[in-house]
Amino acid sequence: MIDCAYLLDEARRRTGLADFGDEWPLENCREFLRVLQNDQRLSAAGLEGATMMVAQAFDNRLRHIELLKRNPEIFEERIDVAAVIASLPRTGSTLLHRMLAATPALTAPIWFETQNYAPFPGEERGHNTVRKQWAQAYLDQILAAMPELPSIHPLAVDAADEEIPAMGLLFSSLQIEGTYFVPEFSNWLTRHSRKRVYPELRSILQSWQWQEPSRAGLKWVLKTPGHLLALDAVAETFPDALIVMTHRDPVDILPSFASLTSQFYQATGNYDPREIGDFWLERLGTLLDTFLDMRATLGEGRFHDVRYEDLLADPVSEGLQILERAQVSVPGAESAMRQWLAGNSRGQRPPHQYSVEEFGLTEDRIRERFSRYRERFIDSPQ
Repeated sequence: MIDCAYLLDEARRRTGLADFGDEWPLENCREFLRVLQNDQRLSAAGLEGATMMVAQAFDNRLRHIELLKRNPEIFEERIDVAAVIASLPRTGSTLLHRMLAATPALTAPIWFETQNYAPFPGEERGHNTVRKQWAQAYLDQILAAMPELPSIHPLAVDAADEEIPAMGLLFSSLQIEGTYFVPEFSNWLTRHSRKRVYPELRSILQSWQWQEPSRAGLKWVLKTPGHLLALDAVAETFPDALIVMTHRDPVDILPSFASLTSQFYQATGNYDPREIGDFWLERLGTLLDTFLDMRATLGEGRFHDVRYEDLLADPVSEGLQILERAQVSVPGAESAMRQWLAGNSRGQRPPHQYSVEEFGLTEDRIRERFSRYRERFIDSPQ
């Protein structure tokens, strides 16, 4: 059995640090471990991976708190978030996010730093070679275990990516439920811990901006589907950010995303594809229901909509519209986006193979669960 208190004591011994800061992430961790360890289908490899993840999470938390204590000027970093892409997965949001991040005036989380959001001991500002080496070794392990992954979701150590892994190291993002099949924890997270991670995310962004002086003066573009559960917290934490939503028919999203997550689930245990389909049908439905409710509360002016078909047809035009709405003036933006697209076309990757049937789903069932969302944004978009 994995004991949260024991792993925290080990992390303190390993790092030589004691201050964990506000201990709310421990509550999330304990619930995650309770649910995980009650699952008889979890493999030994899955249990070992979870243990290593918790250890990594605790190490990062201890190092991050120490960094903030030693460098209180980090709290003076002004975080200017131009846009937050809050969309379901498999909607073109990764393309949009990375394309926008390639423009000269914007920055985004980088994959290597999301895996260890706190610098390693001895790491100086602007010098992160060791963390990159760690991230490359980890990425190599992932690709060895899941060789099909690049055709579904390309990864690179130096590429712009989601903040979701860093939030996952606080046991507060879809990273957890996308790696381990823990529906009970997902429901608990929604009920008990939707918003608590956002002040922490802000401090992590301040830290990343302070660690990399070249980011001075740049605006951030963030992205993860999990923001759909807490758009009220997004709006409170980043009050000037434009909330961008990419829209695609859930009939096309569900089997694609179930296929992606099943790659991770089968690496940690033995799970029936049909229960994976059932889980994500309801989970993504909850995300969109919450989105619709919060959109009505926050007001239409905070949102910018992008249709999947329009994004694929002319991504640069869609990107320029977002920059205009976010009031970001970027000389050379169009050229930068076209250059990024030229080096990252979908045709450079093998096709992603999946079907609705293998996950026990039907198109009619998906349409019914997402009828409220489809009526507004798919069948008769406004």
